[in-house]
Amino acid sequence: MNSTRLVRCVTFVSVKRYFRLVNNKRFSNLLSVWISCLINLRQLVLLISNFYLDYFITELFPFVMNSFRLLKLHPIKTQFREYALKSDLKIKWVRPEKIPCFKPEKSGDLETFPEIDKKLYQEDFKNCKELKTANELVKKLFTLEFAPRNETVRHYINRTSDKVRRHVNDYGSHEATIAAWTGVIRAMQESMERLPRNKIMKVQLKELIDRRKKFLKYLRRWDYKRFEWLLETLNLKYVPMPLDVHWITRKDSLTKLTDKYCDDIRKDKLEKLKLQLQSEQPAFLEEKIRILEFIRNEQKSCNVEVTVHQDEIDNVKRRLDDLKEKVKQLNQEEI
Repeated sequence: MNSTRLVRCVTFVSVKRYFRLVNNKRFSNLLSVWISCLINLRQLVLLISNFYLDYFITELFPFVMNSFRLLKLHPIKTQFREYALKSDLKIKWVRPEKIPCFKPEKSGDLETFPEIDKKLYQEDFKNCKELKTANELVKKLFTLEFAPRNETVRHYINRTSDKVRRHVNDYGSHEATIAAWTGVIRAMQESMERLPRNKIMKVQLKELIDRRKKFLKYLRRWDYKRFEWLLETLNLKYVPMPLDVHWITRKDSLTKLTDKYCDDIRKDKLEKLKLQLQSEQPAFLEEKIRILEFIRNEQKSCNVEVTVHQDEIDNVKRRLDDLKEKVKQLNQEEI
């Protein structure tokens, strides 16, 4: 028997059983009851749904929308978390300008590349004997005015190194090396002011500043007196690397500004309270003198041990006189 014939037989048997059940009166009555129950249930569900829909439209929906309005929420818009601090105070924060590490403010150079006298001879010809008897035009050709800029930088480096050399031929000590690098750094810083987009020079300048800082750190560790003398001679400031790097953020800055603002308000209120108490102090001392004298007289009249002595009253009177004199002097100074 193939599959198609099998399906036909099963279908025929199922239909035959269904009609046999329908012809049964008991089953037909039960089926009619179930159908009527389903119809009534459907009508009940429709009635309830219509009632709640009317209630939602007339009563609940306005209440929900009013709640959203009071809470300043939007029923459709998603609420995102706001990370930044929004203060209602009139505090304005401006992000500080970032200072590059090759600037003198960060590198520790307290002076810039100076103006060099252009009438000086170049380094290779400053001890030349022939120039002493040469023509003025020839002498002028060998000055720094007609030389490339690296000759001017070289002259400044030698002049800076001469201040800290241990002897004439000292070119390898830490002091001479730091002095030579300082001259190069200041010359490159001046060039960076004119050519801020020179990336190669910028990288070289950063590396040279770090190298000089490393030498200064070594000298500071092993010979602190020479380290201080070198900084004073070259007009440098040692800026070590910070232990904890604190990034400047808007939230932290606004928090600090808010704390400062609150501290200022607190100080102003305390200052006003202090002035108010100082103005009320003379009346308070006069009242204190009157009460102490009254207590002393009452104790004497009642033949009771006197607890308020005359010295206490005299001290209060002396304080009152000093206070009045100070107030008088302040008034004269204001006038």
